[in-house]
Amino acid sequence: MSDYDAIIIGGGPSGSTASTLLADQGHRVLLIEKETFPRYHVGESLMPFCWFSLARLGVIDRMNEIGFTRKHSVQFATTDGRISAPFYFFQHFDHPAATTWQVERKDFDLMLLENARAKGVEVRENTTALDFLKDGDRITGVRARTGDGEPFEATAPITLDCTGRDALFQRKHGTRKRDPMLNKVSIWTLFQDAKRDPGLDEGATTIAYLPEGGWFWNIPLRNGIVSSGIVAERDYLYRESRDPAEIFAREIENNSWVKEHLAQGQQFGEYWVTGEYSYRAEHCATDGLVLVGDAFAFLDPVFSSGVFLALKSGEMAADAVNAALRNGDTSAASFASYGEDLCGHIETMRKVVYAFYDPGFSFADLIRKYPDLRARLTDVLIGNVEGQDYTDLAKAMSDFAQLPEPLDYGRVSAIV
Repeated sequence: MSDYDAIIIGGGPSGSTASTLLADQGHRVLLIEKETFPRYHVGESLMPFCWFSLARLGVIDRMNEIGFTRKHSVQFATTDGRISAPFYFFQHFDHPAATTWQVERKDFDLMLLENARAKGVEVRENTTALDFLKDGDRITGVRARTGDGEPFEATAPITLDCTGRDALFQRKHGTRKRDPMLNKVSIWTLFQDAKRDPGLDEGATTIAYLPEGGWFWNIPLRNGIVSSGIVAERDYLYRESRDPAEIFAREIENNSWVKEHLAQGQQFGEYWVTGEYSYRAEHCATDGLVLVGDAFAFLDPVFSSGVFLALKSGEMAADAVNAALRNGDTSAASFASYGEDLCGHIETMRKVVYAFYDPGFSFADLIRKYPDLRARLTDVLIGNVEGQDYTDLAKAMSDFAQLPEPLDYGRVSAIV
């Protein structure tokens, strides 16, 4: 007898989503989270197709009650301050999902975790998963420690690693592989009362270009706060200094739009730094274990795919786990379709990310040459990747950019 039907490690969007949907389907679920929510987390901008996962979780009304900043579009700013025609989602997609949100993750993640608890998930915060229990090569549960230092073990036919960039299984087994061309570094911080664009553009995500393929994000949040971050190559960022504040101040001068918008704001709080931005695990599942969200893979954040892929993979994993539990087979083979489909979604977005960084590519040139593909490109930018074939878009982008071959890893494995 196992203690639970499923154990979830990590209470972020992927873990909360997977645990909630498994509990909805009648399973006994334990969720272990090392921190106590609410807590700060980066990754505030949602793609429109997040709406469908949030609707399935039953939290759309709660999202509206909280009053997160409404996001209607994505826009791009050149280094000299010129703004592209915004990609307004509602012009392409007549659906409530066409208006999405910019969220403070401490409130968004807390909402999802509370929803999981309300749906019957046993949630243990301030509890650290230390390692996996095994029976031969099969994962059978976790060994953990409470915030009071009390050790305990829990067993289940299936464990879901939703530990985010901490990636517990990858770290224990050395299975993380960096994307060969997307090894960026990010520095980010917060500003109070920075300039906002008027009207519908007030809540837009702005991607502002920097020299040598770098870029700023500008994400307007509630209460006059803006999340501002840089993503660029390590050698570019650290060419003169390793001090994050100095680097940030220097790069503000390299984009006129960013300089104008941040000039009237006041930076507050710390500067956060992270590297190894894009990666994927060697395998998405092994016997008794599935990797979900950032614990499996993370793609460069230029198109705000992080929370979308966390929610989507949480859904996909929950459905795959439910079927595996019903069939009495939680071997790696039961998650082959999960791995293929999830890798396919990531590869679709990965091609557009590679094109973005190619010096010979611009969205304007692509649409000018292939105006009929604007809708296809917008589909990718809003997260409409399930059941879609983007061969035509990839072929067109390859006229301007060197696109990557699909990575040959990320599927299932029967070997721990």
